[in-house]
Amino acid sequence: MDSQELQRLKNKYDIIGNDAALNRALETAIAVAPTDLTVLVTGESGVGKENIPKIIHQNSLRKGGKYFAVNCGAIPEGTIDSELFGHEKGSFTGAVETRKGYFEEANGGTLFLDEIGELPLASQAKLLRVLQNGEFIKVGSSKVEKTDVRVIAATNVNLIHLVSTGKFREDLYYRLNAIQIQMPALRERKEDIYLFFRKFTSDFSEKYGMGKVTLTNDAIDLLINYRWPGNIRQLKNISETVTALESEKLTPTSGRCVIDAATLSRYMPKEETSLLPVAAKETRGESMPDSDRQMIIKAILDLKQEVDDLKARLNHVTVAATALQPAEEHEEAEWQGQGAPVMDGDIGKVVDINVEEPSSHDLSLKKSNLEIISKALEKHNGNRKLAAQEVGISERTLYRWIEKYHLN
Repeated sequence: MDSQELQRLKNKYDIIGNDAALNRALETAIAVAPTDLTVLVTGESGVGKENIPKIIHQNSLRKGGKYFAVNCGAIPEGTIDSELFGHEKGSFTGAVETRKGYFEEANGGTLFLDEIGELPLASQAKLLRVLQNGEFIKVGSSKVEKTDVRVIAATNVNLIHLVSTGKFREDLYYRLNAIQIQMPALRERKEDIYLFFRKFTSDFSEKYGMGKVTLTNDAIDLLINYRWPGNIRQLKNISETVTALESEKLTPTSGRCVIDAATLSRYMPKEETSLLPVAAKETRGESMPDSDRQMIIKAILDLKQEVDDLKARLNHVTVAATALQPAEEHEEAEWQGQGAPVMDGDIGKVVDINVEEPSSHDLSLKKSNLEIISKALEKHNGNRKLAAQEVGISERTLYRWIEKYHLN
């Protein structure tokens, strides 16, 4: 894939980042999509493994068929066989009618089995049979049925270790592992971390009408050097919490707040085993339950909302007027327009959020986007709706680009 095709793919599936390992994973997914090879997606929890099976299915010959995603770890062991393979009426208590399983429903399509390492050994044997010859038997039946399903599995654990301890079948492991796609952890993508933060805070502030959040250089340094055991999911939680508790509601005179490392550190977990984005004071002899922390956060948010509303009334600014005030339009999302991701070597430089001269990276990205849009318009004979769908952007954004750069 060339850079334009790769960027178009990322836009379509809302994938952020330019990490080399991420690009290899996406390129591999596109390469194996036209085949029926079984794919095993590996990586830590929260790295975005769920995007890979969607990309494979929608770029395969099975894209017209059904696609199901099943979390094997979320289904009780006693019902997993019924969910996957179906059951006959009266086969167990509560089976009031015959029911199709996912393998029967997904016939001709794709089945994504997430957390495959949680599958019981008895169910693993049945899964192996389906993978080998497409045969399965419903619970409570003796009739062998056939299905044609492509299986994509994912795991956040080391399956080789489970094989060595007897918790996962070795033959099933090798059958699933025809093609392995490794998704990198967030701590291995340092150049993408601040880009994610800007994206999450921008989306959250726009959704709830809150002020924009900007980090000082020491705060960026703290952000990109944290280990992020919860990966992208953890970063999203912290980004949204920081925006909710630190930013002010948008007013005609202010719309941005700058956060330094000392402030940001209050939201960074002190222990990597804790994924709660708000740091609570430690107590001696006992710890606060997570439910209590969540209640405190909600109470703070509610109180902040009441204070903001009171300020608006005192200043004769109604909530409705604030909501209807048109926001400044950008040809790109603001989180993208603030510059390229900060690399390790750039920490220590002054952050200027109003830089007028674009960097060479920004110019290259803008040129690439213009070429993609122009080709899409040419391909669809000027049909802007189809061109926007092709590029993976909204029609409104496409209109702005056409008007600003006089695209035909």
